[in-house]
Amino acid sequence: MTGNTIREKSWSGNDIRKAFLDFFKSKGHAIVRSSSLVPHGDATLLFTNAGMNQFKDVFLGLEKRDYKRATSCQKCVRAGGKHNDLENVGFTKRHHTFFEMLGNFSFGDYYKEDAITYAWELLTSPQWFNIPVGKMYFTVFGGADLGSNQIAFDHLAVQSWEKVGAPTERIVRISGAEGLKENFWTMGDTGPCGPCSEIHYDMGPAASDLGHGTRAPECTFPCDCGRYVEIWNLVFMQFNRDTSGSLTPLPKPCVDTGMGLERVAAVLRGVISNYDTDLFIPLINRAEALCSSTLTTRPDLAASFRIIADHSRAATFLISDGVVPSNEGRGYVLRKIIRRALRHSRILGAPSPFLSKMSDAVRTLMAGAYPELAENAERVNHVLDEEELRFSRTVNIGLKRLEEDLNELRGPVSIEHHAREQLRATPFTVGQYAGDKAFRLYDTYGLPRDFIEDVVRDAAFSVDWGGFERAMQEQRTRARASWKGGAKEAANPAYAKLADTFRTEPDFYFGTTAKDCRIEAIILLGGAHCADAKLGPVNELIPGESGEVVLDRTVIYAESGGQVADTGMFYDNSEAQLLAEVKGAFYPVAGLVAHKVVAKETLRVGDRVAVVADAERRARIIRNHSGTHLVNAALRNILGRHVKQAGSLNAPERLRFDFSHFAHVDAEELRDIEQQVNDEIRLNTEIETNVTSLEEALASGALAFFGDRYPEHNVRVVTIPDPRAARGFYSKELCGGTHVQRVGDIGVLKIVSEESVAAGVRRIEAVTGIGALEHFQNQAEILRKLASQLNVGEDGILAQVEKLSQTAKQLEKELEAQKRKGALSQVDELAARVQMVKGVKVIAAEVGNVDREGLRQLVDSLRQKLGSGVVALGMPEDGKVALITGVTKDLTAKIHAGKLIQALAKRLGGSGGGRPDLAEAGGKDTTGLKVALESVPSLIEPLL
Repeated sequence: MTGNTIREKSWSGNDIRKAFLDFFKSKGHAIVRSSSLVPHGDATLLFTNAGMNQFKDVFLGLEKRDYKRATSCQKCVRAGGKHNDLENVGFTKRHHTFFEMLGNFSFGDYYKEDAITYAWELLTSPQWFNIPVGKMYFTVFGGADLGSNQIAFDHLAVQSWEKVGAPTERIVRISGAEGLKENFWTMGDTGPCGPCSEIHYDMGPAASDLGHGTRAPECTFPCDCGRYVEIWNLVFMQFNRDTSGSLTPLPKPCVDTGMGLERVAAVLRGVISNYDTDLFIPLINRAEALCSSTLTTRPDLAASFRIIADHSRAATFLISDGVVPSNEGRGYVLRKIIRRALRHSRILGAPSPFLSKMSDAVRTLMAGAYPELAENAERVNHVLDEEELRFSRTVNIGLKRLEEDLNELRGPVSIEHHAREQLRATPFTVGQYAGDKAFRLYDTYGLPRDFIEDVVRDAAFSVDWGGFERAMQEQRTRARASWKGGAKEAANPAYAKLADTFRTEPDFYFGTTAKDCRIEAIILLGGAHCADAKLGPVNELIPGESGEVVLDRTVIYAESGGQVADTGMFYDNSEAQLLAEVKGAFYPVAGLVAHKVVAKETLRVGDRVAVVADAERRARIIRNHSGTHLVNAALRNILGRHVKQAGSLNAPERLRFDFSHFAHVDAEELRDIEQQVNDEIRLNTEIETNVTSLEEALASGALAFFGDRYPEHNVRVVTIPDPRAARGFYSKELCGGTHVQRVGDIGVLKIVSEESVAAGVRRIEAVTGIGALEHFQNQAEILRKLASQLNVGEDGILAQVEKLSQTAKQLEKELEAQKRKGALSQVDELAARVQMVKGVKVIAAEVGNVDREGLRQLVDSLRQKLGSGVVALGMPEDGKVALITGVTKDLTAKIHAGKLIQALAKRLGGSGGGRPDLAEAGGKDTTGLKVALESVPSLIEPLL
């Protein structure tokens, strides 16, 4: 606790979180629950990494909420992609993979003066955090040139700080390039941006990583030595940056602030390191209790304890939010976090399973603030235990791969110039192990760097760590590229302006036709006669042109929530004249439906049109969508409540449903799921929909799904009643899609496939109604053709197939026996080709008309016939080369079959290995087989 003044109140992390939200609630802010760590509909982000992420579309003008000021405590992860703190975690006082971001936000409501006033009151008031003013510094943007723009010094921020009572000497201007880096925020290359004001806390000289004030002269603010810690950033969205780089003032400036809970907890607890707060101490204590080491007995292992505490939080929250370990994207980052924690658990002598026990401790500590942790406990622990088991196997595989690489590295030099030492496995030289290979072992197999270095050094080699770093940087570049996406731009001005006063009325819940719909806006997308025209809002669309049309109301469903968009037509109100073909629809901003159309006649803003959705296509879609709800409920009933939706598609031809589960769904389970769904269809209850608040919907038992964002009010709940169920319903979900009126309208549902799409994620595809009938008809036709081919009735197909299968197996056995008999018939011929090398019998030959098992039998038979000697045989096999060497027991002290096979395989572009008496290998160069086998005597001779 040295260097940081202890507050009079003993603040816990839970106290701070609650106080922050309560404070801003008292200032008229809506408390908004944390969004998922998996950003919904934002390809620019790997993980949610800031409090403003869930409000991004609001700041861009793409969405409007029923509040203008909000506050939240957002769960965040920075590990992977552009924002990556992973390698620093555990070795610094303040880096984390998972952290909580406290924030307050204004959407065109209050601005700098109020934001600074609120911050000052919360930080300094005795009724709140009561932080001494003399321990804080306040930075402001001091002005800079950004491209062709000259951005002025932020006078208003300075005046606002002075007005609330901040001492002038503690208000610090940061200008020029440093100001742009530290005190000017941008959402991306385009979009909202503006100056920011950061609040820093002086932790005291003891916090300096460079010893300023203890081992070296004392520093002053600003200094990056670790003494002065940023605890809150107030961002003032003042400008919009367009594609040319020009800045224009926003008509309604906004505020976005972020306070790291872990950092302010250290301040209020009077400690220097975030890991010394009650957000981490219980987790470190739990790790100590589970391991054979403690911080008291092994203070040198403090970093390992911190890594385990941090990574346990990250893994628990990520898996709870639907991420599963895999080899790409988010799952790849999660796997790295888990494996890094497991590597350090091995250092601490932890038992197995370990991380699931740490996850229990995370839930005990944090489930009060995040109830979803308790709901997903079983699934999280299952994933962690499976990944821990997989890691153990992978490390063993990685070690084997490393040993193979080292043997291969010795090969060419040793065989050609040092054959005797090489084949006796005696180190003879020091070479270098390739950095890209070392990185593969580190990255793919989870082998620690020091582990790799120890093994390589023991083998008399060194590691090219420069190449390792280059490979790591390339991987980071690939990761950034794969998630760079496209920066979201502010809404098209035409849509944004329209959204200020207008919403498209959704008539698609009530039918497929509507008349007298008014055209409110047209966005031109292309036309032959105006190819040079700038795409954008127009007053009319002429025949042949493509555009986006906004109506005052529509029966065309816009793509969302996994349901594809409707297609249809615009007619005149008499429906006699076709005006446009509707290819689809989407939401350019929340509440507005834009129709993708190709004009057949001239369309003008203000025209009235009749809108007709393709009713047959819609009927197929809604049967599949309602079927998806039934499948989800059946999966949870039969497989377990751990099942969570991980994605869906409701299209005319099929439904697709992705869900979390960790085993193949067997045939019996699939039959039960299908049977239960069709039982509900036959029950034929009427589907109910109602609109309520998010809180009331969740309290009533409605399911909300992974990654989706929901408003706090006016959420739509779709219920499939079942009077037989204890809760009165079979399925209840938050859903904005269209559905059948009665469950019986689905007709029938048939599951057509079940497969794995990622680690821990399964996929079911199914068809309903007419689609199911078409599927049954196709299957029946296949059955009829198969019966005809087999010349039996349909009832006799299975018996005939089994009979043919047994016949085929018997013929295969007979063929293999003939091949082996033919192979053994070559023994005498090959034995006659024996060569003497310094008194040792050697047979090296190419053989044919045998399989690999026959080749092994030949080698064994020849060794027995020789009594004492060496056999090396090879043969072409599917465009490659198969090699086997055998050495009789009396010669293995001099000649190692595994080393000899490596030498041969190298010459043929392959690799292999094995025991001293028997080894196998493969090669690529079939043309070089004869020459390689002829070299065997020359390889053996130096050893004798």
